[in-house]
Amino acid sequence: MAETTVITFGTFDVLHVGHVRVLNRAAELGDRLVVGVSSDALNLAKKGRNPVFSQQERLEIVANLKVVDTVFVEESLELKREYVEQHAADILVMGDDWAGKFDFLNDICKVVYLPRTPSISTTALIEHIATTRS
Repeated sequence: MAETTVITFGTFDVLHVGHVRVLNRAAELGDRLVVGVSSDALNLAKKGRNPVFSQQERLEIVANLKVVDTVFVEESLELKREYVEQHAADILVMGDDWAGKFDFLNDICKVVYLPRTPSISTTALIEHIATTRS
């Protein structure tokens, strides 16, 4: 039987339990988990701020999680099809905040949207840390 490859994407800045849970749930859907970590430039374009941890640091953190088999740098949201094809992914996993946005890839892989962990967000964590440090 062929191995099932799951691919997902994220910034993974200030790693928290929500990240761990979504990666664990994604990993349960297949045999191999490939993770695209947003580049610093892509994060700035998406969120209007630089990540706390550099691209290289975030790659290293994610690569060292036991459920992750491969990491790579995601340079552009518009390259999802190419990333899925390059990594021969059978399943694309995204957070449900992206629901419907990647359905156009159903012709090459199964697209699954997982619910986010309630009341946890990197932005909120960063803001909380900033306010408690002053």
